[in-house]
Amino acid sequence: MKLAEAESTMQKTVEATQRAFNTIRTGRANASLLDKVLVDYYGSPTPLKSVANISTPDSSTIQIQPYERNTLNIIEKAISLSDVGLTPSNDGTVIRLNIPPLTSDRRKEFVKMAAKYAEEGRVAIRNIRRDALDSIRKQEKASEISKDESKDNQDKLQKLTNEYIAKIDASLAEKEKDITTV
Repeated sequence: MKLAEAESTMQKTVEATQRAFNTIRTGRANASLLDKVLVDYYGSPTPLKSVANISTPDSSTIQIQPYERNTLNIIEKAISLSDVGLTPSNDGTVIRLNIPPLTSDRRKEFVKMAAKYAEEGRVAIRNIRRDALDSIRKQEKASEISKDESKDNQDKLQKLTNEYIAKIDASLAEKEKDITTV
C-alpha cells in the first residue's frame, strides 16, 4: 500500500464518519436523517431519496413528496419501521415528519452515539496505517526501498494518520456542539 493510496482510503473513512454523523438528530430538521431509510420499491430495497423529494420547509419539519403517489404508504411504512424514531403523518400527497425538541437525556445519548461513530472512524484509520506500515516493512525487507526511505515513509504515514484523526475529532466536536445547542 502506497502513501497516496493510504491517504485516499483515510479520506474516504473521514467522509464515511461524517455521513454517519449526519444521521444523528440534532433537534433541527435535516434531510440526511433519512439517508439510511430503505423503501421496498417494487420488491427491491431502494434509498428513500431515490423514490421521493425530501425537503425541510422549516426547522422542525421534514417533508417527503413521493415521485409516484402509489408509493406514499410504502414510504410511510418504511419510515415507521426504521430506527429514525419519528412518526410520519400522511395527508394523501405528502408525508410530514415533525421533529420534536430533544430532551437533555436524549441529547446525551446522541453525543455518545456520535462519539462511538468517531471512535469507529479512528480505529479504521489506525487499521489503514497498520496495513500501510506492513507494506512499507515488506518493501524494506525485500530490499525494494532503503532503511532511510522506509523510516521517512513511516514518519509521513504517522503524520497522515494524525492529520485524519484530527479531522474526525474536529467533526465530532462540531457535531457535539450541534447536538447540545438548544
